[in-house]
This record gives sequence, structure tokens and C-alpha cells, in this order.
Amino acid sequence: MSDLYDAVADLPLRIGDTARTRRDRDTSSGFRRATTTFHLRGDGVAGHGEDVSYDTDDHDALESAPAFDLGGEYGSFDAFSDRLDELDLFPTAAPARESAEHYRRWALESAGLDLALKQNDLSLSEAVGRTPSPLRFVVSTRLGDPPTTDRVDGLLDAYPGTEFKLDPTADWTDELVDSLAATESVRIVDLKGHYEGTEVDQEPDPALYERILSGFPDAVVEDPALTDETRPLFDGEEDRVSWDAPITGVESVRDLPFEPSWLNVKPSRFGTVESLFETIEYAEERDVSLYGGGQFELDVGRDHVQLLAAVFYPDGPNDVAPGAYNDPDVGTDLPTSPLDAPSNTVGLAWE
Repeated sequence: MSDLYDAVADLPLRIGDTARTRRDRDTSSGFRRATTTFHLRGDGVAGHGEDVSYDTDDHDALESAPAFDLGGEYGSFDAFSDRLDELDLFPTAAPARESAEHYRRWALESAGLDLALKQNDLSLSEAVGRTPSPLRFVVSTRLGDPPTTDRVDGLLDAYPGTEFKLDPTADWTDELVDSLAATESVRIVDLKGHYEGTEVDQEPDPALYERILSGFPDAVVEDPALTDETRPLFDGEEDRVSWDAPITGVESVRDLPFEPSWLNVKPSRFGTVESLFETIEYAEERDVSLYGGGQFELDVGRDHVQLLAAVFYPDGPNDVAPGAYNDPDVGTDLPTSPLDAPSNTVGLAWE
């Protein structure tokens, strides 16, 4: 058990009743997002956690499921986590993909941690003994079909100094790469080489990889698929490579093809608070640079990933921009990077 997890594992909590709410919203990436937020209530306060499973069918199936049997008094948050081990989190239909098991587990774990902290009049930052810092963020966006610089240009016009995480695709031309590089705003390029069966799958393309590596020499390169053809392109570039989709805990970090210099930390991928905290400590002990990742959260999940980033890796190129940056039409007067440090007065609350 890690020191970070030790700091919250023994917190008692009491759950009187549970509830769920569903949200749906269009996104800048051209799909309609659905999420479900779990509410755990007890002693006049509530803890909240958001299920960010990507498949709408998973949320549709949950709407017909009975409430999970979580009521009772738990001597510790760790005991609550053990209780979740016993539950079928997809009682009406199997998840569309295996990763959803972790996403739903994280929703309940984060709701339980939020409640435990509130019932013990603690904030996350107080519990783990760290002070939140101003939060640097990047904006993640796709460039349309066919890809153009229009969205990047529009955001830079409205919010000069914005930094970006972009998802290159095989139809990115040299001219497009040159135009984007000229903005000096691209901090992460995500090759999406470890997704299977999704709309964003990107086959390993040596020509694209070479174009990206040379066109963005200072950017972090995330999730390349290393094959006999692509692996040589990264000789001497290993310290620019980051990993996201494969990272679900310490063992997954140990299984990487080489010692990482960067990791994208998406809390929901870890499933449990214990796994997340163990991995953060493991990375810190090895001087691995961390940054947070978002998943088009529509509710408290965005506050949670922002708070965790502000507490543990505030200076990284955190892909946790305020949710309004994900809207198809970005509005005016949005917060800019860095966000002011949160007060985090109680629970997992940002403010």
C-alpha cells in the first residue's frame, strides 16, 4: 500500500442512499457524449463520481438497472473499495468494451472518496499533505475532415497563448504540419496507436510518424504503436514518448517497451484510488513527468481530474481544459491557462 493511499484508506464513511444522473452533450470531436454521475449520500453530505464510459449503450443499459446496494457503515474507505469488488457493475448488459469496467469502478470509488473526505471534514489536498498549485492546461481538439488549422487558428485568435494536444491522422500533409508548427503552440501529438475498435483508431504509419517527429521536434509524442517499421524512428527520441491508453496501474508501466519519461494520467483508467495513487508514487520515485488527461467529462469528473492534476502534476501539459473548450462552438470569456490554484476546501471539490 502506498503512502498516498494510506492517507485516505482508513477514513470511515457511511452511505444512506444512492442516486444517479445522466448527461448528454455534443462535442467538438463530432460525437455526442453520454456520462452517468453516481451520488452517494450520508450524514447530510454527498459524494459524487462520474462514469465516463464512451459507449452510449453502457449508459442506456444502466438506466434500467436497480441502484447498487451500497448502503451501510464502512469502517474505512478501503473497506468500501473491497465492497465494490463484490458488485456486478454491469448487471443488465455486459460493457461494450473492457475499459468500461475501470471507468465505472472509478466513478464509484471517486464518489466514495469524495464522501469519506467530506464526512471527515477533509479535503484531498489536506489528506495527502500537498498544496494545490495553479494548473497549466492544453486544449485537445481534432481538426475536422479534411483536416485544417481552422479550429486551432480560431482558438488562438480568441485566446492567444493557448497550447494544444492534437491527434494526427494519415491525411495530415506536410503543409498542415508546417502551418501548425508555425503557431509554436502544439505541446502533445497523440498518435492513438493503442486503441482498438474505436472511431479514433490510428494504424501505425511510418510516413506519418516521421512527419510528426520531424515537424514537431519539441512536442511530446503520445501512444505510438511500435512495430518493426516504426520502432527505429524513435531511436534517440525515447525521452519524448508518452503513454496513455496502456496505463492502468504500476504493472502496465513496468510492461512498457522502455523506461518512460512521460505518462498521461487518466484517473478513470486505473479503476481504483489505490492503483492511481500507487502509480503516481511509482512515477515520482523515478522522475517520470506526469500530466493529466480528460475524457470529455460532463459533470464532476472534470473537476476531479483538474484537482488531481493541481495537487500532483500542475506544471505538466495537462489535457484538462475547462469543459467549454470541448463545445463545437467555443464561447467567449473562457478561463485561460494556468487556472488559479483551487482552494479545495473539502472533498474532491475544486473550489
